Amino acid sequence: MNRYEKTGLDGVPDFAAAELNSRASRYCLLIPVINEGARILTELGRAQKAGVDKLCDIVLCDGGSTDGSMDPDTLALYGVNTLLVKTGPGRQGAQLRMGLWFALQRGYKGILTIDGNNKDSIEDVPKFIAKLEQGYDLVQGSRFIRGGRAVNTPPVRFLAVRLIHAPVISLAARHWFTDTTNAYRAYSREYLTHPAVRPLRDVFMGYELLAYLSIRATQLGLKACEVPVTRAYPPTGKTPTKISGVRGNSELLRVLFAAAAGRYDP
Repeated sequence: MNRYEKTGLDGVPDFAAAELNSRASRYCLLIPVINEGARILTELGRAQKAGVDKLCDIVLCDGGSTDGSMDPDTLALYGVNTLLVKTGPGRQGAQLRMGLWFALQRGYKGILTIDGNNKDSIEDVPKFIAKLEQGYDLVQGSRFIRGGRAVNTPPVRFLAVRLIHAPVISLAARHWFTDTTNAYRAYSREYLTHPAVRPLRDVFMGYELLAYLSIRATQLGLKACEVPVTRAYPPTGKTPTKISGVRGNSELLRVLFAAAAGRYDP
């Protein structure tokens, strides 16, 4: 196990890394997590059963979990390649930036992302890799296209995505997308290293990076597509999400319109 820390990098939060294995694939799967408990372990178990850990290197981007779910020895048993632990400021956007920096430094050809709350069909990873192999730069997972499944989606979330978020993103991107709040997606190395993209900037602290990367690819003439996926919310109990309440949804809308107006462009 190789452990080290990265500090003092512009656009990348301070973090510690535990490399449980060396790079073994041309692709990696970044999973941002914070106190997901049994959900992330269940998701990793599904990934291992489907052979996902053999198709791409699984890299967990932890925001500072305190629930004991990020024990490196346990994660190694689940096929995790690397654990990154953010020690600097920021939320989801900062977790993704440390993951992107690490992945680009390692030389991956393509980078996939997925939430760590066990809502998404992690078994569909091969669909994303196939599209990257075909030359696509942005591959968006969608539960709303043919072959996709939206299970127990809260009505307010369904209407917000379909009637507000997706149309606004699509208008700005000049490309039709159907499931734009879905973090299950893939990016080519060419997209992330394009000089007119620059994802490693401190402006991306929360949800800004996801909205920005949804728009920027097709604005630059890069290739984008959607692939069908399943997103399943539990039928009862608390909804596993980091976006909730008036404050969370207001922040999501603020970021949406800022991204559509080009405020995050370099």
